Amino acid sequence: EMEEIEFDDVLDDWFIESLKTYKDLHVYQLELPTQVIEWSSQKTVCVAGNSLSKSEILELHLPPRLFAEENKGLCAERDFKVVHGGFTDGPVRCLRHIPGTRCVVTNDGLSSDLQVWDLGGDDSDVIRKMGSIEGSRIAAGGGSRIAAQLSSQPQILHGARSSDVQLTHLTSGQTLYKLETPSADPLSSLQFVSDAVFLAGCCNGKIYVADSRTSAAPQLSPPPHSSPGESVLWWTDASSGPEPSSCRVVRLSSTGQALVSDLRNLGAAVGRAQLNVETSHCSLDHVQVSWAPVLDECIAVSGFSGTVRIYDSSVWGTELQEAQLLFEHRGHAISSQADDSVPVFITSHIWHPERPRTLLSAASDGSVHVWDWVDLSTAAGPTLGTT
Repeated sequence: EMEEIEFDDVLDDWFIESLKTYKDLHVYQLELPTQVIEWSSQKTVCVAGNSLSKSEILELHLPPRLFAEENKGLCAERDFKVVHGGFTDGPVRCLRHIPGTRCVVTNDGLSSDLQVWDLGGDDSDVIRKMGSIEGSRIAAGGGSRIAAQLSSQPQILHGARSSDVQLTHLTSGQTLYKLETPSADPLSSLQFVSDAVFLAGCCNGKIYVADSRTSAAPQLSPPPHSSPGESVLWWTDASSGPEPSSCRVVRLSSTGQALVSDLRNLGAAVGRAQLNVETSHCSLDHVQVSWAPVLDECIAVSGFSGTVRIYDSSVWGTELQEAQLLFEHRGHAISSQADDSVPVFITSHIWHPERPRTLLSAASDGSVHVWDWVDLSTAAGPTLGTT
């Protein structure tokens, strides 16, 4: 009883504090936790179960109230809504929407094969499987990473290791490009930084930068220095810019160290910081670092614990320093009444492409939150009366 009262107090305190610290906060509960959150349009996202047996794949419409700029109080609809749904035979560990289409491509994390899905249209609420793409046979263990960008023909970049990355035409299954690398390093990320230039980030910290239009060898950036004998995992993300030259790359290690480099000179760090994260139980599949698309030089980090942390990397210098938190979303950890012996952790997060401080996050208890935080350093104070 006592514990319940204390928990309620913590929840009440956080809720009252959240009135000042959030412009918007909406929660949703999935039956099973999702490891993927992917935009399928400005107002819809895809999520999917990751249990080993049959899993659900859903397209959710975000709460209409989130997009009501004026008189939010008049917008009654506060809930997420399932618009399309279907089932997969196994887990979904990676999911990418193909821009300009109603298709998503998934991977189960167990092999490097991919599944292609039609999200359905106005006439059908069913997400159905259209086909599959065979991955490389040599990739034992660990699934494929997938990247896609808007192009005249639907195509996807995919691979589990640096040596088996390929660009595949979606409808014909034809291989359009193959990355040639001397070693087969497991990948932690794969993403386009322009129409044809992409970045393959390896778990050991190496980064390959390649151009799918040419057969030239990719540019290789060696892993950041680590102590001898120390086994460190690395996660990578690149900021989106009009030109690859304006691109920034962040590398985050399993020891909580973050390095920011310029894409043109990945060997030199323009900023470095030690993040105060719980590094004891981070796993390759859960940790995520991502650049904000419209909030200059801000990054979000999750997967080390039950919170999502936002940092401003513009204040980091070339000497290692302690990183100051800009904001921390603690909602999942606080509202999860799960058994304390199994602490909740964040399984995925994603920034809104156009709203500077809006993010979605999902946790191991099946909760999905969409939140828009208030920058208290510039805010003139809460305007609670108007919401």
